[in-house]
Amino acid sequence: MNSFGKRAQGERLERMRASALWNGEGFRNLHPIAPGLRDLSVPRPTLKEFLGAGDRRTPAAPLPAHDPREAWSQPARSGLRATWLGHSTVLIEIDGHRVLTDPVWGTRASPFRLLGPKRFQPVPLRLRQMPEVDVVVISHDHYDHLDYPTIRALARHSAVPFVTSLGVGAHLQAWGVAPERITELDWWESHRVPGTGLTITAAPSQHFSGRGLKDRNATLWSSMVVQSERHRVFFSGDTGLTTEYATIRERLGPFDLVMLEVGAFHPSWGDIHLGPLNALKAHALLGGGAFLPVHWGTFSLAMHAWDEPAETLLQAAQGAGTPLLMPRLGEAVEPAALRPVVPWWRTLDTSQPMAPTPSEPRSLERDLPWPLD
Repeated sequence: MNSFGKRAQGERLERMRASALWNGEGFRNLHPIAPGLRDLSVPRPTLKEFLGAGDRRTPAAPLPAHDPREAWSQPARSGLRATWLGHSTVLIEIDGHRVLTDPVWGTRASPFRLLGPKRFQPVPLRLRQMPEVDVVVISHDHYDHLDYPTIRALARHSAVPFVTSLGVGAHLQAWGVAPERITELDWWESHRVPGTGLTITAAPSQHFSGRGLKDRNATLWSSMVVQSERHRVFFSGDTGLTTEYATIRERLGPFDLVMLEVGAFHPSWGDIHLGPLNALKAHALLGGGAFLPVHWGTFSLAMHAWDEPAETLLQAAQGAGTPLLMPRLGEAVEPAALRPVVPWWRTLDTSQPMAPTPSEPRSLERDLPWPLD
């Protein structure tokens, strides 16, 4: 299936093998797992548990969402604005330029049309309604971050360049993105986006990669830093807690905006996902900055309630005095204009799982008009 992607070959593979992160068969995490991160006394979820409905794993009603186009029609007063569009997809407006992170408009975080985690919340607007962006940043190749139908649509109907981790470009190229539009980075490598003044740097994360049964760690995973002359933004991608975040602060900080994953956590996954409490520790290691949580509110990818990441984060952050940004979907916010958090997720009746709505996007591009509805 095309959605699985393609393995790197030729010069791309040689460059990957030259990385200090390559262990001969694939990429690796350099730092050991911190003590206590992974609770071995808690069994890992079974496939049946992972794919099951569970208790309150999806909301009972559609989440409140904004159409951000009116806000986007005016420049950000501070020069930096972020709009969370669901899961890890964020439009960052930074000094007059637009950066889109891990764009996912497809229905399932899966290679299959009828199987796998299905999004319970549509993106607030269609992909064809998005403004032109200057660059797409992709952290790694997991299905909830690298979405086949979305990439196919962007390949066919835009000229946007992509910046991603080593090896991921093989997937992009197989799906129709021209090689000259793809830049792949090793950790600590930087790319200057032509005509923008933006610099994007790949930085460490503690995770893994793969889209099939035989390609685990065949591509690199990274956090990403977006820097302009006036602002710096950190995007975690997927990661467990690592002391390398202190090094990122020293080399690339301080940050005006820090986007950290808080959802899809489990006690036995502490080495590969943060969860809300470890995200606060990561935020401290990074040196602070306005904290926008991502990687929640779209897919059920763990056993916890859909709103547990937000609720746990809010309560813990209030005690720590952490500057939180927790907007509704599609609500454009500026880190320089922090406001008290409104816990909008509490207004939903979560006693019953939400039924699919007619506005729910489909799964494969061939079923869709340009590009995704």
